[in-house]
This record gives sequence, structure tokens and C-alpha cells, in this order.
Amino acid sequence: MSTPSVNYDVNSEPSGFEFNEKYLSQIPALQQLINLGYQYLTPEQALAERGGRSANVILEGVLRQQLKKINRINYKGGEYLFSEENIQTAIQKLKNIKFDGLQKTNESIYDLITLGPAMEQTIEGDSKSFTLNYIDWRSLSPGAASNNSFHVVAEFSVERARSTDTVRPDIVLFVNGIPFSVIECKSPKVDVEQAVSQNIRNQGDDYIPRLFTYVQQVLAVNKNAAQYATAGTPKKFWGVWKEQEDKPADVDKGINTALDEDTKAQLFSGEFTAARPFFDALEAEGKRLVTEQDNAIHSLCRPERLLDLVYRFTLFDGGIKKVARYQQYFVIKATIARIKRLTNKGNGAKENRQGGVIWHTQGSGKSLTMVMLTRAMALEPQLINPRIILVTDRDDLDKQLGNTFAACSLSRERATSGRNLVKHLKNKLGLITTLIHKFDKGWVAEKFVDESHDIFILVDESHRTNFGSLAARMRQMLPNACFLGFTGTPLLKKEKNNFAKFGGLIEPHYTIKQAVADEAVLPLLYEGRHIEMEQNQSAIDLWFERHTADLSKEQKADLKKKYARAEMLNKADQVIYMRAFDISEHFRANWQGTGFKAQLVAPGKQAALKYQEFLQDIGIVTTEVVISGPDTREGHDEVDEGPTDVVGKFWDKMMKRFGSEEEYTKQIINQFKYGDDPEILIVVDKLLTGFDAPRNTVLYLCRTLREHTLLQAIARVNRLYEGKEFGYIIDYASVLGELDKALTMYEAFEGFDEDDLAGTITSINEEVFKLPQRYSDLWDLFKAVKNSKDEEAYEVLLADDELREEFYECLSAYSKSLAIALSSEQFIMSSDEKKLQTYKNDLKRFQNLKAAVKLRYAEAIDYRDYEPKIKKLLDTHIQANEVTQLNEPVNIFDEKMFTAVKEEQGVYQTKTTASKADTIAHATKRSISENMDEDPAFYEKFSKLIQAAIDDFKAKRISDLEYLNRVIDIRNKVATKQHDDMPDCIRENDEACAYFGLIKPQFQQVATLNELDDAQLDAIAAQTSLAIQKIIDAHWKVDFWDDTDVQKTAMNDIDDFLYDEVKEQYGVTLSLEQMDEIIEKTMQVAKHRRHS
Repeated sequence: MSTPSVNYDVNSEPSGFEFNEKYLSQIPALQQLINLGYQYLTPEQALAERGGRSANVILEGVLRQQLKKINRINYKGGEYLFSEENIQTAIQKLKNIKFDGLQKTNESIYDLITLGPAMEQTIEGDSKSFTLNYIDWRSLSPGAASNNSFHVVAEFSVERARSTDTVRPDIVLFVNGIPFSVIECKSPKVDVEQAVSQNIRNQGDDYIPRLFTYVQQVLAVNKNAAQYATAGTPKKFWGVWKEQEDKPADVDKGINTALDEDTKAQLFSGEFTAARPFFDALEAEGKRLVTEQDNAIHSLCRPERLLDLVYRFTLFDGGIKKVARYQQYFVIKATIARIKRLTNKGNGAKENRQGGVIWHTQGSGKSLTMVMLTRAMALEPQLINPRIILVTDRDDLDKQLGNTFAACSLSRERATSGRNLVKHLKNKLGLITTLIHKFDKGWVAEKFVDESHDIFILVDESHRTNFGSLAARMRQMLPNACFLGFTGTPLLKKEKNNFAKFGGLIEPHYTIKQAVADEAVLPLLYEGRHIEMEQNQSAIDLWFERHTADLSKEQKADLKKKYARAEMLNKADQVIYMRAFDISEHFRANWQGTGFKAQLVAPGKQAALKYQEFLQDIGIVTTEVVISGPDTREGHDEVDEGPTDVVGKFWDKMMKRFGSEEEYTKQIINQFKYGDDPEILIVVDKLLTGFDAPRNTVLYLCRTLREHTLLQAIARVNRLYEGKEFGYIIDYASVLGELDKALTMYEAFEGFDEDDLAGTITSINEEVFKLPQRYSDLWDLFKAVKNSKDEEAYEVLLADDELREEFYECLSAYSKSLAIALSSEQFIMSSDEKKLQTYKNDLKRFQNLKAAVKLRYAEAIDYRDYEPKIKKLLDTHIQANEVTQLNEPVNIFDEKMFTAVKEEQGVYQTKTTASKADTIAHATKRSISENMDEDPAFYEKFSKLIQAAIDDFKAKRISDLEYLNRVIDIRNKVATKQHDDMPDCIRENDEACAYFGLIKPQFQQVATLNELDDAQLDAIAAQTSLAIQKIIDAHWKVDFWDDTDVQKTAMNDIDDFLYDEVKEQYGVTLSLEQMDEIIEKTMQVAKHRRHS
């Protein structure tokens, strides 16, 4: 466990720095922990507290003393101590919990130390149960004194299970004698992952699991890195903590405050005795710099933060212990701080609490954030009996959230109907889950209003919820409730109004890029694949002539437009077959037998079944289809017969096999998640959101998705799983442009300024103001209709082409105004309910009228009549050829490479070859100018090349295609920093290449004088570049650019080298002006490349 110590001669002075874990990690951690409030016990003192038994992991003496100190019985106005017998029973309860595997036992102990056991005691003749606490959790309240005791022990020797051997964790932290945290320390030359592995190994059945049944936090540290987790956490879920609150001065104080002599004597005893001279010398020389280890220990182990993480931010999800990641911890703290403020207005009435939106990207544990927030609210002393309502807009999400809460042992009631919701509200239940439309149903059933300020409404996927009319119902029923929205995929334009309704964005937000950087989710690789299609145009034209002879010119155009859409071509049998074959081969070659799974997104239910049919015929991969039920009114031709269409027949078969839609979906999901088959799950809309299967690695996109749906779909494959390095998006439907747009909108949100809302709100008010007039304009068109109930009269009136066009325009304007008005809660709550209903009913009425007259007056046709025929036509006359790979898989978070792919595939709306080339040329020019100072010679060369290509094209010296190929070639060389013309010894060294570009022209000026050929010139310039880099390296320090003395010394050394070495060794004489120019320019480049 421990590294052999370095022995100093007692009388000798230590010199230089050390490189073993005791000196660089373990002892600095102990010094810091002592300064943070932990009392140091030597291993011998700790063993004495354990009754001399290394199998006992509790400091019993400390625990007994603390139980007496922190516990009092308050009864009938008197204060009493727990009996000695009860104190001993409490110790035995904690010590003697039966070992039932690490996680289960840890959960039992966690419940015991957070809830406390009930102890029966007789006071004044009355025998009653009273709760005894192992930890004084009240100390977490602001301003409360801490009665807890904190100890730290190094080299804590614990007897192994099934053996008399011992294992010694480097550092163990105790709260009231109970082991709470285990820290493994490593030297900076050893990867911190080794400390993670060691920590995990020690939790195994053959090592010291008994210690870890009590442990709440585990850390792996070296000087330069730190990872944390809780007991039982697999390696891939260990996280990095990024602090948002601590002040650097506090961390500095914790590591640079000298310990008193008695503490030093105690710390530097036993194994650490030999280290005393080194640490005395270190202290005498002044402050040491703060390291990553110091930051992590200060953030995670200081007493109040450790207790907070354990009490409020640790939970068991289906028996698996989880601790908050940093983004969850800080956003929950910010939310609690925001919602607990409730100020009184001057007239004595209370103000509402301010809500807001929490933006945490898909896959970063949003559901658990909701659970942790709910729990933090329940534990917050300033929130008296909070009542929490979890709202979703989809049944499967409602169930999923409910299951998460149940798995975390939080009991909740599900609202099964509007009336049932009202009943739960009347009964003042603490936790309710409901679908959003139940509020509307509940309001219609009963105009119930609850004016409590202690109701908190948590809305999941708030970007998607129809937060207009339905939310207004919530506000009517619960006028003083606090609204908190959760979103994983906000998109700029549509979100601003939504965010305002909730009360703004609650920081810190957590984006997909942050999650990828933290390794909380996996990076996504994008690969475009394309099927070349040929069509027999003459056969298709002939078919159209025959089958549409009775249609008007407009109807024929309408039909042709619909048939030509990509969605229709995506459904052609030949296209589906070629894609299915390619998917089959792709999955077999890359994923089959690895345990990883894939999802295929089809363009429709019928197409989904066709994909399954073809994949089954090919016979390489196993599949299942999950779709929602068909419209029961469709697909029937004869009375008393079942459905004739394939979707209806498939659905009947599934219902016979599984009994219900819920069971069908549940069983197939479970097979996909946990079984070997199916390898590929085929879906249309279902399971694109709110569905987590970490083994799901590949998303085959065979239909176009947009915005939220696209971002949520790709998040299906970015979850962490053992052995999984990336999620893969294989795109057959050309969604690259949509992906670019969605990611751009997503990132634009990071610059979201709440002042931007002013314009949005104004435009809504304007539309609301226009609504009554637009409603009147629409009805005024039908003044001539005598009987307002006679629908035929309306249709006859609209036989006039001009009037019909005017009707369409008025209807469109009215529809737009009403939609915007209905997104405003203010409008809904201030409008008469009957008037609202009339607005909605009349919109529906006029939309139906529009559809009827379009058919009647031959402007459009009922497309459904032609769809089966057109599908057959396409199946017959569309030839699908080989699948081609449009690009190698590229990480969508690698800006340079992903941009290159987007440019090549014409995402930026480039209509022609020339405009495509222009886009690439100007993007490359911009990139060159942004990076010019880092390597002037390199970028200057390519700047000239790109300008020459632009000029040649403008002068018509090269064709469009030559222009495109030239700029792509230049762009690739710039993006990959290709140094083709550099000497071999520096070609892979970017910094030396940058210096070479500046030095060579100076040498060229004296080459003739010194009789140098090109090869000699290159060799001398390359060696000079490396020498300058070496000189800067030798003087480099953290604040190099702030220290003019160090810079001058480096410049003098470069001067000496140019004057002595270059002249003496290479025989090249440079003028003083040339030397000065080389020094000045290389230092400028170094400044742009190196940041201290």
C-alpha cells in the first residue's frame, strides 16, 4: 500500500524536491486536513480507539463520547441524557449490521446514520421511543454550531476478509468515530486511475469491504489530479469536481498555515519521522503553490461540505449508491437559495417565490437532479412542509420519473385523472406525479384553488411542454406555486419566452460540451452514408399521365410535389433494402458479439416493419420494432374483419403476444437493455426521448429529425458503458444540416441574455391585441350566409376564387394570432373561459372548412387515396445502387474536423460548386488570420495560396471544380498543420517549425556570403529553432510573461547562442540587427503560443 520512505541523515539538510507519494501527496493532504478541522491520530492511537482490533473499523471510544455529547431527550419541558445501556445498544447496532454485500449493507448503514435508531427509554415513569443520532445533522443549518468530531488517520490498517493479512488505505477520515471517507494517494508520475483501481480493489469481497460498508466518499488523488466517487461506484462513473464557490485564498490558507509544534510532533512520528526535515525546510522557504489535490480536498473533505454531500446529495438508485456530480450540487444549492426567499409585500400579503429553469444536458443525470432537489427541499429547514408536484407531458416520462423516485425510496402518488389530481391536492400530499393535461381536466371537473406558497411544481422537459393554455390552468389552480422547469436541450429562439415564464435560467447550466469534457457522457462520432438512386423517369411520367387524367393542373402539381419529397423516397422498398443490407453489414463488421446495441430510426410505421422484414431476410442481425398503436379507424375494408394493412396486423399480433401496449413496450425495452437480443431496435417516434439503455451505441438515422428531437435522439447513444468510447450516428437521411443547425442553436443559448426577452414579450402583446380584429375579419367574409348552421352555404359562398384566397389569408392571420395568444398565460387567465373555447372551436371549424373547399374546388386532392399506388410506383421504378460513405466518422465536438465535413457536404446552403468553394476559401482565410501570430511564416504562405486560388478563379484561369479542389486541399493542410517543407528533425514539432519560419529568411540573407547551400541552410536554421525552444523551456515558469527579468535572461541566452554558437559552430555571421529581429519575433510567437 505505501511507498518506502526516503531516509535523510538526521544532521543533513534536505535539498531539492521529492517525487514519492508520501512527500508530494499523503503528508500535504494530512497537513491540509488538520488545518480544515480534523484531529490527527497516529495509527497506534487509532488502533487503541478500536479496542486493539484491526478487524474493527469504528473508533469506538470516540463514538461513545460523541453519542453522549450530541444526544438529548427533550420531554415535557425537561432535558435528559440517553442511558448508558442505550448508548451501548446504539454502538452495537452500528457495529453488528449483518454483511449482505457491499451495496446493501452500505445502504442499511446509511439509513441508520442519517435517520438514527429509535431507542426506548423510561422517563418519569413513561416508557417511550426517542430517536438517537450518530451525527449532529443540525450543524448543517446556517449559523448552527458543530458538535461533531472529525479525525484523520494515515496508514489505517484493516484486517482482510477471510485472512489475517491487513490492507492499509493511505488516509481515512472519521466523523464521530465512523469512517466516512477513504483517500488513496499517488505520486504525480503515477496516473490517478491507479489510485481509483486500488480503491475499487479494496472494496472487493477478498479485501476490506467491511470498512467500505461505512464509507460515504472515496477519493483518488495525486498532486495534479483528483477523482471522487462513493462506495461501490464503478471506475467509469468516478468524477472530477469543479468548484464554483470556494475562494483561492481559503484553499491557500489551508495549505500554508503552519501547524503547531505538538501537532507536528504527532504527525511526524513513526513512518513519517524521516520526512520532518524536508517539510520544515519547505515551510521555511515560504509558501508553496496550490495543487489540484489541494483544491479537491478543500472542496470535498472540509467538514461542512463532506456532511452536506452525505446528507443531502447521496442517494440509492435501485440499490446503487450515487453521489451528486458538481453541476448537480451547485445548481440544487442555487435553486434552494432562490426558492426559499419569500418576502412580504407592504399590505401584508406574501410574494410568490421565484422559480426558474435548470438546463442540464441529456445524459448528465437530470432525473436524479430532480430527485436530489426534491430531497434537498424536504430537508431544508426554511421550507416548512413543502408540497412537490412533478409534471411531464408524456405517459412514459411520467412512469420513468415515478420509477426513479421509487427506486430512490421516495414515495409519491400518481394522479390517474383530473379528479384524482384534485383529490391529491385537497389531501395536501407531499409528492405527486402527473401529466400536464390533468390540470385542464381537473379544472373542468372542479374549480379547485389552493393558494399555498409552499407548493413547488417541477416540470420535466419544459422546452417541449405546451406551456401556454395548460400551464395557465396550473396557475389558476395553484396561483402562488413556485415553478421550476428542467430541460436538456434548450434551443434559442423558442426558449426565451418559456424561460421568462418560469423565472429565468438558474445557473450554473450544464451543456453537452461540458458533459463531454467531464466524461459524464461520451463524444459522438458522425458518419454520413448515401444511396445513389436512379429513377425510370419516362415510366413515372407515363404512370402520372394515366392515373391523373381527371385531375386539374394544380392537383397534378400538388401530387407530384408530394411524391418527390425525400420522406417518400426514403420509404421506397429498394432504398429500404439497400440501407438494411448496409446496416446489417456495418453492424456485423463493427459491433456484433461485443454486447453493444443499435437503434434504427425509420421514417414511418410501415417502413419500420419493412426494415425488420428485410433485416430478417438478410439474417445477420436480430431486431424488434417498437411503435405506437395504429389509428383504429384506419386499415379496415370489410365489416367484421380485422385490419388489412401491415401495421394493423403487426399490432394485433403484438397485442396477442403481450396483452397490452405498456407490456409490449416494457418487455422489448428490457430485452434490448439486458438480453443478447434484439441487437437493433427499430423505432419511429417512440423511444427517441426519455429512454436510457447505456449499451445502445449506434444510431442509424433513416429519417429526417429536427431541433429538440434530433438532439434528444443522438443523446440515446452517448451514455457511459464499460468499454464504450463513443456514441455513433450513422446518417442515411442527410440530417447533417439539421444537426449543425440544432447544435448551433444549442450553443447560442450559452450567450443568452435575459434582456433579449423584452422584444419577445412585446411581440406577444401585439399579437394578442390584434386577435379580436382578426377574428371579426374572418367572420365578416360570411355576412352573406343567412343560416349560420348551414355548412353547405359556407362552401357555396367560397366557390368564388378571390373570396376563397381572402378566406385563406384571414384564416392564416387569425390562426397565428390565436396560437401566440394561447402561449401567453396572462391572456388565458384574463380571458373569459367561454370566449376562449369559442376562439378554439371556431379555428377548428374554419380549418375543416378550408380542407373541404380545397378538395371541392380541385385545389388539392386527398393524398391518402394515391399513397399506396405511388409507393408501388416508386418500389417498381426507383433503383437503389451501392451505399457510399460520405465521410470517415468524425467527432461532432471537434470543431475543425466537423466543420470540414459540413463544408464538404454543402451544409452551408452553398448552391453551386463555386459558392461552395467560396465558403471554404473565406472560412480558411478567417482561420489563417485568427492564428497568424502563432506561426507567421506558415500562415503567411497559405494566406498567399488561398488568395491566389481566389484570384485565379475570378480571372477565369481555373474552373469551378479546380477552384473547389484547390481550396479544400489548402484548407486540409491548414487544419492539420502540414509542414511538408520542414526539415525532418522538426517536422512534428509545431513550435520549432514556427521559429524556423522566422529564422530561415534571416539566414538566407547571409547564405551567399557564408557559402551555404539549401540543405545546410535548413539544417542550421532547424538546429537554431530547437536551441531557442530549449532556452525558453529552461527559463519557463508559471508567470513567465509577468516576469521581465526572466524574459530578459532568456533573450540574453538566445543572443549568446546566435552570437557564439551560430558563428563559432556553424560559421554563420549575423548582423546585430538580424539577431535583434530574430529575438524579438521568436519571443512574440512564443507569447502567442505559450500561456503562463
